[in-house]
Amino acid sequence: MAFLIFLHSLWHFILGFVFYYPLFMSSLWIIGAIFFYFKNERPYAKDIIPPLNPHERWPGVSILIPCYNEGENAVETISYALNVHYPEFEVIAINDGSKDNTLEILMDMAVDNPRLKVVNLAENQGKALGLQAGALLAKYEYLLCIDGDALLDPYCPYWMVKHFIRYPEVAAVTGNPRIRNRTTLLGKIQVGEFSSIVGMIKRAQRSFGRLFTVSGVITAFRKAAVHEVGYWSPDMLTEDIDVTWKLQRNGWDVRFEPRALVWILMPETLKGLWKQRLRWAMGGVQVMLKNFKVLFQPKQTHLWGLMVELMLSTLWSYSMVLVFVVWFISLLVPISFLMPHHSPIVPDQSSVILIGACLLQFAVSKWLDGHYDQGLGKNYFWMVWYPFIYWLLNLLTAVTALPKVLFGKKGRARWVSPDRGAHQQLKKAQQTLKG
Repeated sequence: MAFLIFLHSLWHFILGFVFYYPLFMSSLWIIGAIFFYFKNERPYAKDIIPPLNPHERWPGVSILIPCYNEGENAVETISYALNVHYPEFEVIAINDGSKDNTLEILMDMAVDNPRLKVVNLAENQGKALGLQAGALLAKYEYLLCIDGDALLDPYCPYWMVKHFIRYPEVAAVTGNPRIRNRTTLLGKIQVGEFSSIVGMIKRAQRSFGRLFTVSGVITAFRKAAVHEVGYWSPDMLTEDIDVTWKLQRNGWDVRFEPRALVWILMPETLKGLWKQRLRWAMGGVQVMLKNFKVLFQPKQTHLWGLMVELMLSTLWSYSMVLVFVVWFISLLVPISFLMPHHSPIVPDQSSVILIGACLLQFAVSKWLDGHYDQGLGKNYFWMVWYPFIYWLLNLLTAVTALPKVLFGKKGRARWVSPDRGAHQQLKKAQQTLKG
């Protein structure tokens, strides 16, 4: 009897955690994001570029673009990088053992563009070593790193570099990726996701102190800082998360700049999404295991909140799976001592509260990122599908990631050609017709 009472209490504690944790985090994100906006975004609302003080000047910037099989995107990405409105910069494209015509395209472009340098790695070494090769050859102290399919906003470098000029403790500034392939349901939902989830979380984390990760698709670094921490780690699946923690553990500051815009392609197939999100989840687990000891180091208290959140999010994913499993069993075997009235899966007043919080979060994020992404509102119609597709996908990848990291094969993280969605498929079809 005592055991049944304990089991009943434990079950209701799990149900409470499954319900209240996302509600609490959503409230925290909304409050932190609004505070960030009024403190860091609204004062510059009318500025195309940030104003400088009389004694300040714009230093040179090296734009690093690691490429692996980017023949479909290289010309567009490099062209945008070469046309940024910034006084002094260079572009370094790193071909990391591509198997397509990426190297030929880069070399042809370098002939007519003296600002463009090409680094060729004969074999695929992975993004981390590709970035390190570019950093070692860079002429300037500030490194603006983007992916091979990313299109830089012309004024992006100004907004990132201003943090380095004014704050010597800043090691990295991450930007604001915007989705440009919006022709499918999965693409449209990701537009809202990057605002209501990714952008909002980064704003909130900066308000409360530290960032969990910079964005691998656009981040500017202080070269001295990444040199101090040993550059990017080649054995980590998500080198962006890892370098963020390395920098912050060494006392450096990492910031988010929403006006540093870049337009990117994202997967638009379930298979591509699964691979991408599983890699993200596994990278998060790797970082959690690597940095777990910060909880026992008094000098690392500034990272305790991020580590606790990461651990609780992982625990929540497993708790949610447990709820689904118990619910499914209850359909076959009566277990009324756990669920005497209704299934936790059936919508009730609790679901209404969560849906209301979700809609409020979407509305606030639309208001925040609508300043930088015109027409954002029409994509939020599709966000009603987010819990059914991306929420379930992220839940399953989070649960899968832990055992894969714990028991999987260790080694260098090398490139895998990503799914770039309908945008790239359209390009291939157009090229076929021209041929």
